[in-house]
Amino acid sequence: MKIINTIKREINSFSNGVMKLFVYAVALLLMIFCAGSGHAQSVDDCMACHDDPDLTKDRDGSEISLYIKVNKFTNSIHADLECVGCHTDLDGFDDFPHDENLEMVDCGGCHDEEAELYQWHGRQKHEGKHDIPECKDCHGNHDILPSSEKKSRTNPLHLPETCGKCHENLDLVKKHDLVAGKAIGMYRSSVHGKATSRGVYLAATCNDCHSAGGSSHRILSPGSPDSPINHFNIPKTCGQCHRNVEYDYWEGIHGQLAARGETDSPVCTNCHGEHGIIDPRDPASNVSPARLAESTCSPCHESAFINEKYDIPSGRLHTWYDSYHGLKSKAGDLTVANCSSCHGAHRILPHTDSTSSIYSANLQETCGNCHPGISAEMATTPIHSTPGESRTPLASLIADIYVILIIVTIGIMLIHWAIDIRKQIFLMLQRKQIRRMSMNEVWQHTFLMASFIVLVVTGFALRYSEAFWVEWLFGWEGGFPLRGIIHRTAAVIFIITVIWHLIYLTTSRGRQFLRDIWPRMSDVREGFATVYYNLGIKKHKPAYNRFSYMEKAEYWALVWGTFVMIISGLFLWFDNFAVQLFPKGFLDVMLVLHYYEAWLAMLAIIVWHLYSTIFNPAVYPMNPAWLTGKMPEDVYRHEHPGDKDIEK
Repeated sequence: MKIINTIKREINSFSNGVMKLFVYAVALLLMIFCAGSGHAQSVDDCMACHDDPDLTKDRDGSEISLYIKVNKFTNSIHADLECVGCHTDLDGFDDFPHDENLEMVDCGGCHDEEAELYQWHGRQKHEGKHDIPECKDCHGNHDILPSSEKKSRTNPLHLPETCGKCHENLDLVKKHDLVAGKAIGMYRSSVHGKATSRGVYLAATCNDCHSAGGSSHRILSPGSPDSPINHFNIPKTCGQCHRNVEYDYWEGIHGQLAARGETDSPVCTNCHGEHGIIDPRDPASNVSPARLAESTCSPCHESAFINEKYDIPSGRLHTWYDSYHGLKSKAGDLTVANCSSCHGAHRILPHTDSTSSIYSANLQETCGNCHPGISAEMATTPIHSTPGESRTPLASLIADIYVILIIVTIGIMLIHWAIDIRKQIFLMLQRKQIRRMSMNEVWQHTFLMASFIVLVVTGFALRYSEAFWVEWLFGWEGGFPLRGIIHRTAAVIFIITVIWHLIYLTTSRGRQFLRDIWPRMSDVREGFATVYYNLGIKKHKPAYNRFSYMEKAEYWALVWGTFVMIISGLFLWFDNFAVQLFPKGFLDVMLVLHYYEAWLAMLAIIVWHLYSTIFNPAVYPMNPAWLTGKMPEDVYRHEHPGDKDIEK
């Protein structure tokens, strides 16, 4: 058998087909001779033992099966070989059963070219390392089939499953820091994976993209210059199937940058993705009309580094969104022009190139794809450029007129409203007043109100730092240092006011206030009675005492909210101290409490408190007690008819 293997290795180096047939014939005669001379065991001899499903051996404390299904072997590509053709250490061995510890099968004895190519698998060098796949891991053992067979492990239909044995193994993914740990699952849901599952053999599989030099035995790291998934080789790799697209790409500015070695030049995978490439018609695709501008083009064209390096105007995304096309796109129109409609998808060129779709002489044709019959003058109207320069002179004039008109019109309305409400408040104060709040209570409310408003504004300015009102109030990037100082100062004032109120509650008036504001079962009855009255079920409104159930609910909600906000705020303020005392994730809980309690408190003030003190028709234009401590007697008696102890 050793002679046969030597002959077979020589066969691989012959290029003449006739000579190969001759050598194969000689090898077959030698095999027949060896088999007849009793120097090797036949397949039937081996199967006398290995056809037993219970045949096992112990390896490292665990049993492994030695059972071989003979029909799988006889149907495999090696069906014409004897067992000793691979297990060469048994050649000439006549004493059976043989030693359990056989030498590892050397596939390179016959497949020397493949063995020579298989030196690397990704980032790992093949030096007998345990985690590097061996021949059997991809091709199988005794049931090896050619890749053209549908049942073969290396057939395109089954290749994702074969590769997935390692590339979806979480232990291996973590151990070797495989960045694409979900690559196989993503591939199956991709346009390539779906095509392959339907039996389209031309669709790309793992080998098509990762095989270097056309050999699946030479899979290299992305960092290798010879790797087909090296950044600069990706267009050529994709071009194996998408040839015309590749030509367009190399002619475009992106391809020109890649050709000269610019690492920040976008290639196919930057726009379409890697393993999870989906149909551009799918709304989830990065290159779908609905997502192209924001998800694909803007990450580069809104980059300060890219714009500065290549002298590209910034603000392209915002000026496009402000245009007719951008507004229609945001409204969900999938037929309106997007980036690729004007600039092209793959052959993208600057406007200075005479062959560019946005070259001045070509604009009429480009725009005419959507607007047949468009004039040359109309086609040259800027779509987006530097903010303020993307309009025609007439449009800019009209915009300026409208800005002035808005300022003057709304300004006059605000002045008229201010004069009117001033008069209404003056008339309200002329009516007979009763004292609702002492001046001590008025000042408590004033400090609480002012600090609360500042806390809300500065707090949400952190969470929504990119909002226009944040930049307008605090400057670029939300003015984080200034915002933080103001927020914490307001927090201190808020806490001092709370302490002030707690001290107030120890006074005689404060104790009376606490007794009157304390919730009772009668408040529940009043609540239901009010709902029945408002729905027309009852004819008479409940006679509220000094504080209605609504005011009590608001006060105690404020107490609860104040406690939550102060505690969570202090932990977030002194976070270095908190992490030493509490487990991981504690600050996350505090942040959630602080954020959502802020929303709850703000909305409660807007929806509940402002209605009862301003927008309620019975008290409009407002309850002036927060300014003077007093309110009209008729309003108070209408709202609190049950209170007989009124301080006049």
